[in-house]
Amino acid sequence: MASTHQKIWWSVFLTLLLSNCQHEVDGAPQVPCYFIFGDSLSDNGNNNLLVTKAKANFKPYGIDFPLGPTGRFTNGRTIVDFISELLGFHGFIPSFVTATGKDVLQGVNYASGAAGIRDETGQHLGDRITLTRQLINYQLTVAQIAILLGGAAAAADQLSKCVFTVGIGSYDYINNYFLPNLYPTSKEFTPEQYATALIAQYSLQLKTLHEI
Repeated sequence: MASTHQKIWWSVFLTLLLSNCQHEVDGAPQVPCYFIFGDSLSDNGNNNLLVTKAKANFKPYGIDFPLGPTGRFTNGRTIVDFISELLGFHGFIPSFVTATGKDVLQGVNYASGAAGIRDETGQHLGDRITLTRQLINYQLTVAQIAILLGGAAAAADQLSKCVFTVGIGSYDYINNYFLPNLYPTSKEFTPEQYATALIAQYSLQLKTLHEI
């Protein structure tokens, strides 16, 4: 569950984003592409074909979504769906498992339910696409964009104009630290040490994303 501070920051972010949405209904998006990394709060179907208990491609999930159950862990749209709409995208950003061809030019959603900063997080539920693996998938997308646009320089120019969302970490507690019978982290780290370790690893992952 998101903390009160996280909810406040998301509210502030969405308010600022909405205040800047001056595009026409049929106009171009404010940015050329939107890339999403995270867990079940953003997953839009990447877990559907995985062998895992962390799936949401069945009812009652999606009962208020135009396409029905899609793999989103919600009855309707996710927060990144709202953000993509506010940015002016027509349609939803595709999941990594469904994005093909030129679809990747508008962005890709790599998020995976039960995923965490730490690679072992959520493993008792089955497969999931950890943040480490999401970054590898993003590398594949960047290579694909370079081919579509005619070179690495053109791809870099395109990506420099894009928006990125990275929201992950709650499962490193829910499906790791708070399950002492399944994971050793609560015995190896005090709460303060664990938070510090997560921040250090997360910082390295964000640096990797920036350098791709």
